[in-house]
Amino acid sequence: MKTQDLFSILDTNRDKTLLFEYTDGAFVGANYHITEVKHITIDSVDCGAQTDSWNETIIQLWESPTEKNKTEYMSVLKALGILNKVGRMKSFVLDSEVKFEYSNATFHTAQLFVNDFEIQGNNLIFKLAVEKTNCKAKELCGVPEKGVEVVEKLVTNAEACCSPNSGCC
Repeated sequence: MKTQDLFSILDTNRDKTLLFEYTDGAFVGANYHITEVKHITIDSVDCGAQTDSWNETIIQLWESPTEKNKTEYMSVLKALGILNKVGRMKSFVLDSEVKFEYSNATFHTAQLFVNDFEIQGNNLIFKLAVEKTNCKAKELCGVPEKGVEVVEKLVTNAEACCSPNSGCC
C-alpha cells in the first residue's frame, strides 16, 4: 500500500477506531502508540549487480507496558493528527510503500506490509503481513522460480553463479 492510499483510507474513516492485525487473528494491543515515523530512501545493489532505489514510509507501533490493561484503541482521528504533525515537520513521499514496524514478547520485530484493510463495525482494521525475502536477479543468476528442480538447479548453479566471472555478486 502506498502512503497516499493509507492517508486516503484514514481520512475517509476519521470516525473509526484504528486496529492492526499483525498475523491472522492477532492484533496489536489497545495500548499501542505511534512512536516513530521513518522516511526511508533505499539505494541498493542486488546480487546481479543491478542497482535500484525506492522510498518507504515506516510507522513504528509500540505497546506501552504501563498501559497493559487499556481496552480502548486509538482513534483514526488521533492517528491522522500524529501523522499530519509528522508531515509538517518532514514531508511524506506519498507514492512510497508504507510499512508498520512492530514486535511484542511473542512476535519478532518486523516491518510489515499492509495486505488489506476492512471495516468491522466502528473499527478500521489494517491487515499486516510479513513479506518474504526474494532474489531480484533470479534470471540473471540462473535461479529457477519454482518446482522440484529448484534445489537441484540451485546446487548445480551455486558454483557458477557465485564465481567471480558469473555476473552475480
